[in-house]
Amino acid sequence: MPGFSRRSFFHLAGAGALASTAGRGLFGQQQYPPAVEAPTVYPYAKRATVSLVQGEDRRKNVYEALLAIDDQIKPLLQAKKYVVIKPNIVDTRRPLAATHADALLGIMDYLAPRYKGPVTIAEASAMDSLEGFENNHYSRVVTEFKSHQVSLVDLNREGKYEVFSIVDANVRPIPVRLAARLVDPDAFIICSAMLKTHNAVVATMSVKNMVIGTPLHSAPGESRWSDKPKYHAGPHQMNYNMAISAAREKPHWGVALIDGYEGMEGNGPAGGTPVPRASPWRQPTSSPPTV
Repeated sequence: MPGFSRRSFFHLAGAGALASTAGRGLFGQQQYPPAVEAPTVYPYAKRATVSLVQGEDRRKNVYEALLAIDDQIKPLLQAKKYVVIKPNIVDTRRPLAATHADALLGIMDYLAPRYKGPVTIAEASAMDSLEGFENNHYSRVVTEFKSHQVSLVDLNREGKYEVFSIVDANVRPIPVRLAARLVDPDAFIICSAMLKTHNAVVATMSVKNMVIGTPLHSAPGESRWSDKPKYHAGPHQMNYNMAISAAREKPHWGVALIDGYEGMEGNGPAGGTPVPRASPWRQPTSSPPTV
């Protein structure tokens, strides 16, 4: 290169090395403030009380789990005008993907001697809720507890909602319709969820059942629409949408039941394989759509 000798090159390289060393020395001497505890996203006054029951009878397990925290439930229950039991019916044709009728019967065994108001089993399935009620034999609950005014309600057909804002894939606010019963301050809401894997949020438990079970879709005979897919806007967006929706619904939640009598592993929430008590791991075989 004209005007640039070999001697000049080595002088420049040496100066660069000194500057680099000096920079590292200054960086290493820099002082940082001590770490502080990060604040909680949603502050809480106390942790929830948890009851864990194991046994050979699903219905009895549910009853005893609720009975163990009766002192936590009863005062809140007595202050409400009616009870909503929110099951989880992802796929109306696969019993493993839905709340078992025996779990609902166990809940009613607990409620019957303690609460005399109406009880509604209400769902807004991604499919047809009424088909899910029939295929999973929820009419057994209505028949056995006829004197307790138990009813089955498809929230999509009922069509009552509150408009709420979440974000889309571009982080722009979009409206969704949340089932009115599940944000009703007069309702004592019991979440009855299945314990299973989930292909978008790792696992289905109480928050997933309540949050994604609350947005509605069109009733039969209407022009087709659904607000549920709006939550699946991307991993970060979905987490945000679930968090803000949970914050909106949480003041009205009463108690959550997670039924792990028979769980699901593999390709949940609808196409996984069963995990009975004390069974070995099994390889999943089917691949249903995300709901």
